[in-house]
Amino acid sequence: MPPERTIFLVDGQSFYASIEKAAHPEYEGRPIAVGDPARKSGIILAACPDAKARGVTTAERVGEARAKCPDLVVIRPRMQRYITISLLITEIFESVTDLVEPYSIDEQFLDVTGLDSSFGSAEELAGYLQTQIRLSTGVWSRVGIGPSKILAKMATDNFAKRRPDGIFRLGPENIESDLWPLPVNKMFMVAGRMTRHFIRMGLPTIGDIARLELGEFKRRMRREMGKQSDIQAEYYWQTARGIDPSPVEASIRGNLKSISHGKALRSSLYRRLEDIEVVLLELVVEVCQRARRLGRQGRVVSVGAMGEDGERKTWFGRQLTLSQPTALTHEVAAAARKLFVAHWSGEAVGRLFVALTELSDDRIDQLTLFEDRITAYALERTSDAIKERYGSAALLRASSLLSSGVALERAEQIGGHYK
Repeated sequence: MPPERTIFLVDGQSFYASIEKAAHPEYEGRPIAVGDPARKSGIILAACPDAKARGVTTAERVGEARAKCPDLVVIRPRMQRYITISLLITEIFESVTDLVEPYSIDEQFLDVTGLDSSFGSAEELAGYLQTQIRLSTGVWSRVGIGPSKILAKMATDNFAKRRPDGIFRLGPENIESDLWPLPVNKMFMVAGRMTRHFIRMGLPTIGDIARLELGEFKRRMRREMGKQSDIQAEYYWQTARGIDPSPVEASIRGNLKSISHGKALRSSLYRRLEDIEVVLLELVVEVCQRARRLGRQGRVVSVGAMGEDGERKTWFGRQLTLSQPTALTHEVAAAARKLFVAHWSGEAVGRLFVALTELSDDRIDQLTLFEDRITAYALERTSDAIKERYGSAALLRASSLLSSGVALERAEQIGGHYK
């Protein structure tokens, strides 16, 4: 028989805040949080343990956090720095195993099956990784250990985060004594709505689900949630028992299905078509540049927009199939504008979205008698090369310099946050 799997889920404590605290030794012992210090209405992205001890919580408003903790130091986020640190941590993991699967920017799964003997035990290997991460980045990590990804994740979230050493193993020997007595909302992927369903079903703890026969649990789920709940029932029943055969995959990217970009807007500023068109074009530029970088082109252009009329929000999403695949900005922009104008109801726009789908290799192109597409692509790729070297703001369309443009702001951000 193959050995029982040993899976780690390694989580960086207060990841953004820990990185900033390591970068600012003058704040040692001070409560710090990551957010926009200039915006009281902005949200706290992360708070260090000192700040959390003073009542500061993630996702609350900066103004609310400062009211609780007047000496709170709020530091503007640096997303590129956090991504770089996350990749460095991945390299640390890859020094001991090839099977490393990022789960989020601050969480990663590792399959370390068979490595225990080299380090003495799984716990000692976990301690070694904690030390390497702390010395290299200043981030303290917690490690959940289990024979499956589900158990490793629940070991981290429910136990390792609360232990001084930051390490906890959850397996067949202690799942019943340690995991099953926990409230059902402590089970992976059980949020408020499912918690209410389980409470109504008379299943307030994880063990209440795990101890049922699967057939009985399915019957209860059908009574509570309808006939289509069997798949959900099987998933939650297996999760409660720690059953999860899914492997740790070193490569988590499948075939790319779409390339898209979106932007949340202040709807009060985007009521006129000429202002909305500026952002629409900027999004098309980003989508096409990314497509060319990946060597892809798309046959279908999609546009989506969320409208606001002061009382309610509306949403439309439409798509248009082109005569041939493209990643040329002017072709995608023409299709995107046509879609938007045809389906926009005239309401203020609070969010805009552009996508390319039905992707194909851009090395295969159909020539036309009426347009020199080879020259057009060469020009666009020259522009891409300049932006790659000098930054995305190095070349901008004149319309992006209008007050409605957001390209300059987006050039300073990653994922909506400052680099």
